[in-house]
Amino acid sequence: MMNEVKNNSKETKTNLEIEKIVQQLGETLEKHRGDRHIVVIQDFPDPDALSSAWAYQLIAQQYNIETDIVYAGVLSHQENISLVKLTNLPAKRWDPQNLQVADFSGYQGCVLVDSQGNTSQLTPLIEKAEIPIIVVVDHHSNQGEIKVEFSDRRPEINATATIFTQYFQGGLLKLNKNNKIHVKCATALMHGIRTDTNQLLQAQEEDFIAMGYLSNYYDPQLFQAIMHSARSRRVMDVIEKALKNRQVRNNFSFAGVGYLRYEDRDAIPQAADFLVTEENVHTAVVYGIVHDEEEGIELIIGSLRTYKITLDPDEFIKEAFGKNSEGHFYGGGRYHAGGFEIPVGFLAGFNDHPEYVKLKWEVYNLQIEQKLLRLVNPEDDVIQTD
Repeated sequence: MMNEVKNNSKETKTNLEIEKIVQQLGETLEKHRGDRHIVVIQDFPDPDALSSAWAYQLIAQQYNIETDIVYAGVLSHQENISLVKLTNLPAKRWDPQNLQVADFSGYQGCVLVDSQGNTSQLTPLIEKAEIPIIVVVDHHSNQGEIKVEFSDRRPEINATATIFTQYFQGGLLKLNKNNKIHVKCATALMHGIRTDTNQLLQAQEEDFIAMGYLSNYYDPQLFQAIMHSARSRRVMDVIEKALKNRQVRNNFSFAGVGYLRYEDRDAIPQAADFLVTEENVHTAVVYGIVHDEEEGIELIIGSLRTYKITLDPDEFIKEAFGKNSEGHFYGGGRYHAGGFEIPVGFLAGFNDHPEYVKLKWEVYNLQIEQKLLRLVNPEDDVIQTD
């Protein structure tokens, strides 16, 4: 029987409800004692996903469950790279182009952390291998029904790292400040909560309680080293393009930044973080065409950041960009942030003629602009500004 934990309202769980959730997860893991699980996080994992996956790995060890934390994309944000390097966080990159069903034969179950499977290229391969999904823990809005034994999806929570810290507090893992791995994981979870609450500016009571608990175990110097990672020159170039190309309408700022290399994809959300700090702007959207020259793949990647309490990023992105032919939304969001990913499709791949490349960007840029303007144009008065 599936243990499903859902909460579609903005009300958070009571202590008794959290205790019940912890008990249900423990019972689920006990059923799979001795298994080996593949823990799948999004293609471009952020600190929340990385730290939460690590937390699951440590919890699973209590039940003699072996785990591999995997992602199919790249680590491109400098803080993410620093987090993994400085803590030796055990996440592995898997190239889906070089994988077969046989590569998954050693796993008895799949675990989705800070995701519901829609942000990973590995999901179709896992489905093909018929690996059952055992656990889903996520704080994003519901992306559809999932056949799973235990699901804890709480969009009212700011960070999945907060949820996993509650699992620790509930007794699924007793942290030891003399255990170096525990200290590093606690530090990673602190960083995950910090980043997904916009440097704690959007933090709620649950996040502060979790941070208070983790503060008993984390390494302050390691935490500082991770936070103070410098922006790369490429990121600064993208921020500069966003500033140059931005349009501000009805307190919305949006900018197309052209073509980016696959490994520089995380510059887009960083540019959105920067644009939303401008005076008289409450919401920023930055987008570009991300290309992988080796694979010939191109995607339109976009990020949204907002300080407007009455704007729901999930609803905004879904209304703006809609669904694909299979009925899946091109993007979604959570309390103050969101993103979208749209395949370029038939027109993917670079042409030797620079005029063609320029025209392709102009077409897609205009299309994205029109979809955004349809919602933010003051003449339409679709979205009110207080």
